[in-house]
Amino acid sequence: MKFKYHILTIAVVTFTLFSCQQEKSQITNVEDYESYITIKENNTLALAEKEKTFWQEKLEAAPNQVSYFGPLALAHSTIFEYTGKIENLKQTEAYLLEANERVNYTSPGYLQALSRNYISQHRFKEALALLKKAEAIGDKLHITEKMLFDVYLELGNEKEAEQYLYAMKSFNDFDYLIRLSKWEDHKGNLNKAIFYMESAKLKAEEAKNEHLMLWSYTNLADFYGHAGRIKDSYDHYLKALAINPNYNYALKGIAWIVFSHEKNTEEANRIIDQLITRNNAPDLYLFKADLAEYNNDFEGKKKYLNEYFSILSANSEAYGDMYNSYNVELYAENPNSIHQAIALANKEIDNRATAHSYALLAWANYQDGNEKKALEIINQHVEGKTFEPAVLYQMAEIYKANGLENKLPTLKKELMASLYELGPNKKVDIEKL
Repeated sequence: MKFKYHILTIAVVTFTLFSCQQEKSQITNVEDYESYITIKENNTLALAEKEKTFWQEKLEAAPNQVSYFGPLALAHSTIFEYTGKIENLKQTEAYLLEANERVNYTSPGYLQALSRNYISQHRFKEALALLKKAEAIGDKLHITEKMLFDVYLELGNEKEAEQYLYAMKSFNDFDYLIRLSKWEDHKGNLNKAIFYMESAKLKAEEAKNEHLMLWSYTNLADFYGHAGRIKDSYDHYLKALAINPNYNYALKGIAWIVFSHEKNTEEANRIIDQLITRNNAPDLYLFKADLAEYNNDFEGKKKYLNEYFSILSANSEAYGDMYNSYNVELYAENPNSIHQAIALANKEIDNRATAHSYALLAWANYQDGNEKKALEIINQHVEGKTFEPAVLYQMAEIYKANGLENKLPTLKKELMASLYELGPNKKVDIEKL
C-alpha cells in the first residue's frame, strides 16, 4: 500500500499517462543529501521555541493584549511543522480561537489564520464557514478568495472553486499560478499543471522569496515524479533542502525515490529512521510499513502499523479526521475491522463528498464482499471524476470483480505507467488485473 505524506498542503495528487519510459539509471547520490540527514541544528525550530517563550511571558504579564495571540499561534504552528507534535497544532487552534473570540470574529486576518489551522486538521467545512465570515467583512478580500478556492476544491465543490479561480485571474500573480496548477492537476492535465507551477517558480525566484521558492520546488518535485521525470524531481527536492536543510518533506521525497525508483530499501529506511528521530508524524511509520512489505517482512510491517495506530490512539481526539483516508484502507485490509472502514468512509464523505472519499467507500464495500454496491458507487460518484492512480487501481479491482474485463486493459496500462507513484508493492497486483 502506498501512502502520500503531505498533511499541510492541499494539493491534489493526479494521474497522467506519459509516453516516455521512466528513467532507469541511478538517480540519487548519498553525498548530495547526507549533510541534511545528519544535521543537528534546526535554527527555524530554535527560533520558534524562543518566540513561543517570549510571547507567552508577554501574555502572562498582559493577558488582555489580543495582539500576542497571533505570534504565539505562529510559533506553535512552526513547531508542529518541524516536529509533528500534534499538541502544537491544537495549541495554535486554541490561541486563534481565543483571538477570534476576543474580537468577536470581526478580523479577517484572525479568521483566515484559524481557517488555515482547520485546513491542516482536515476540518474543511469549519474552515469554509470562517472564510465566508471573512468574505462578508470584505477586508483582505484577495487572501480570503484564494483560500476559498482551496477549501472548495478540497470539499469537491468544483463549480464554486472554478468561480473563485476565475475571479483572481492574473498570470503575474504567484498565488494565482499555483492555484491554476492545482486546478489543472485536479482535472488530470499534468503537463499544464507542471507548466503553471514552473511559471510560479520563476516568479518566486525573481522575487528572491525563499518561502515561495521552497513551496514551488517541492510541489514541482512531486509533479515531476508523477510525470516520470525522476531526475528533475530529485533535483528539486535538493533545491528545497539547499534553502532549508531541515525541510523534512523534501527528505521524505528523496526517500521515496530511493525506494520506488531504485528499490534500495536499506537506504530508504536509513533516511526515514533519521526523520523519525526529529519528527513525530504518524505517516513515517506507514512508509516503514511499505518498506517492510517490499522486503516480505510481514512481522515488521505489522510492527510499524502498530506504531502508527499507537500514535493516533494516544492522541485520537487531537488528530481527529486527519488520517481518515489512510485508516479506511488499513481497516479494509482486515475482515475484523471492515465495518469500521465502511463507517469511517461514510464519515469522510460527510466531511467532504469528493470522488476520492466515495472511492474509499466503494473499496471498503468491495473488501467486504459487496462488489455490486462498490460498482454502483464507482459508477455514480467516481468514474471520470478523479485521475489519482490509487483510485484507478481500486476501480480496476472492482471492475474485475464485476466481470467488466473490457475496462481493464486501458486501466492496467495507465497503472503500470503510474507504478513509481503507486510504489513497487503494487506491481504484482496490477499485473494480475
